[in-house]
Amino acid sequence: MELKWKEIIDNHTDKELCFQAKRRTMLLIAGFGDDASMFAPLMETQLAGHVTLVPLNLPGFGAPPLEERTTLERLADVVVEAAREHGAELIAAHSIASIIASLAARRDDCPLRLIVSLEGNISPQDAYFSGTAADYDGPDTFRAAFLDRLDDMAREAPIIGRYREVVARADPQALWELGCDARAFSDAHMPGAVLREAAEVIYLYNPDNCPPETLQWLARNPIRHGVLTGATHWKSVDQPEMLSEKILTALA
Repeated sequence: MELKWKEIIDNHTDKELCFQAKRRTMLLIAGFGDDASMFAPLMETQLAGHVTLVPLNLPGFGAPPLEERTTLERLADVVVEAAREHGAELIAAHSIASIIASLAARRDDCPLRLIVSLEGNISPQDAYFSGTAADYDGPDTFRAAFLDRLDDMAREAPIIGRYREVVARADPQALWELGCDARAFSDAHMPGAVLREAAEVIYLYNPDNCPPETLQWLARNPIRHGVLTGATHWKSVDQPEMLSEKILTALA
């Protein structure tokens, strides 16, 4: 059966599209300001032939925003509900979504047992995008400054252009609120410790993309990991085949 990306996004609860229900199911959640479109290339890899992949748009980021304040814990509520709905024991979470997956997986009513952290937040320094929201007094000023920053970065890193376009579509209030909450969370907790304690973890990263503090934490706190040499922060976009291979090897 040929699965089209739009069909997967719009109808992933359909029993016909979620074929081979006996296979393991993996939720896919995007990082700060991004949405499920970042996983489109991964849907064309061998991973999609072995695991039922469920890309999930979070509220404010591809899905309608929450009526209440957008926080890591409230987005974790959404993830728990989706995991229960799909019977998912696996989740791949990018960047700040790794914290969301951690908060979800540690709840007693959540079936998630394995987090594949795609260069997820380990140290407070990993909040180099989201954490800056707290430096602004509202969503409009933050959004404008963030998009300007991404425009500047895209001149030297073309992959930022796709990310910038998706961020521009995100709900500004949700974007600012989530960023502020991410800063507060990282000030109070070491994200890597929360991740390690929540579930079994596989950490996939390119050391060239990580702050020194994150690499130091990983050296002191060994967890299962795999290195994606040469990949950007958006591995599912620029290196989907390599990412697929790493995940399949880890799951074997």
